Amino acid sequence: MPISKKKSSRAKSIDQSTDFIIAQDLWVKILIGMFLGIIIGFTLSPDGLGLWDEGWLRTTSDWLALPGIIFLGLIQMVIVPLIACSIILGIAESKDLGFVKRISFKLIPYFILTTTFAITIGIGLVSIVQPGSLIDPLVAEQAIDSGAAAERIPGSTFEDLTIPDRIANLVPSNLTKAQVEKNMLQIVIASILLGVALITIPSETARPFKDLCVSGQVICMKIISWAMIIAPIAVFGLIASVTIKLGIEAIMSVGLYTITVIAGLLCMLVIYLIFIALFTRTSPVSFLNKIREVQLLAFSTASSGATMPFTIKACEEKLGIRQQISRFVIPIGTTINMDGTAMYQGIAAIFLCQVFGIELSILETVLLILTTVGASIGTPATPRVGLVILSTILVGIGVPAEGVALILGVDALLDMCRTTINVTGDITAAKLMDKWVKDKNDTPR
Repeated sequence: MPISKKKSSRAKSIDQSTDFIIAQDLWVKILIGMFLGIIIGFTLSPDGLGLWDEGWLRTTSDWLALPGIIFLGLIQMVIVPLIACSIILGIAESKDLGFVKRISFKLIPYFILTTTFAITIGIGLVSIVQPGSLIDPLVAEQAIDSGAAAERIPGSTFEDLTIPDRIANLVPSNLTKAQVEKNMLQIVIASILLGVALITIPSETARPFKDLCVSGQVICMKIISWAMIIAPIAVFGLIASVTIKLGIEAIMSVGLYTITVIAGLLCMLVIYLIFIALFTRTSPVSFLNKIREVQLLAFSTASSGATMPFTIKACEEKLGIRQQISRFVIPIGTTINMDGTAMYQGIAAIFLCQVFGIELSILETVLLILTTVGASIGTPATPRVGLVILSTILVGIGVPAEGVALILGVDALLDMCRTTINVTGDITAAKLMDKWVKDKNDTPR
């Protein structure tokens, strides 16, 4: 379906922000910052030159991390209103309640299916490779006891992530509380309800609220474009800070674990490409070429939420996906379609079980899969949040939450990798829905 050349002021404003970010070649600068962070961090760490005392290193590490903390703060500040406004507008602008029903009945089962695929592949792979069996217990103890553990491991901000509790709390009784706690599943449900409500009321009554959402979306994009300016410095500082505190030995000791995670993510990418080839008759190579910039940006920022506007733009302009599909699927997928995150959590959980000598029965493994699928749904689309979810999962299977410190050194890299898969999964879902969901007149695509 051709895209109209005439654009609204909202579309022009969003295009200005996205074009500005793309023009900066940020992904190149961020990759450079990542490698420089590793080099500087290693040089300053006790494993490197070893010329500095512990107090000076701690202070230097904190200052290096400051740009990253500011960057994450800016992204987290706008991610909730950006996703909420995008979902509301994506539904409201379709102006067709029947379309919402048709796509929802296909989209939600698809999301659950691919997430289950991802976690099953991850757990199967880590169980075969057994990377945890090669970890020196002394290295594990040092990582847990390091200063980085206390300062960098996020606390359990979710009181309970069991599936029954999530089902019982789907509808938010207090939207303000949901926003404060960043309970994204509740925010998604509320946004969907508001979007559907806007379709069912007179357009004159709905217009003021839609205009408010438009303004919110444009403002959030402008702030994200500002945050992106410091993204290379942020990545450099965060990686340097973690490397200084943990040392290169702790990072290298989990090399096989890192390879296992990346191998699992690549398996999931292959599954997406098979879906694209089988169900849309699109060349996988052509598909990857068209979404390459978005993937690189997702890898660079480690935030599917910050990447969302670029994802929508690529879907519409490069893949020819209908606006009503892309603007519905991508915002929702950004929060509930976390295949890469789910796989990472499953692999990390089994890896740490191997490190600490915890044996899981078949039933416990199945429960871990179900819990991880439930936990990944509604995960905030911001960097490093996977550690929060992981720490809560670990407690449920008897692994000390502090064990996350062992994989902290490589989490930044793996966060970038799993975000790339999350975004690719969203684009794949949009492409499939564009093929499977008929338009208003029930004309097949």
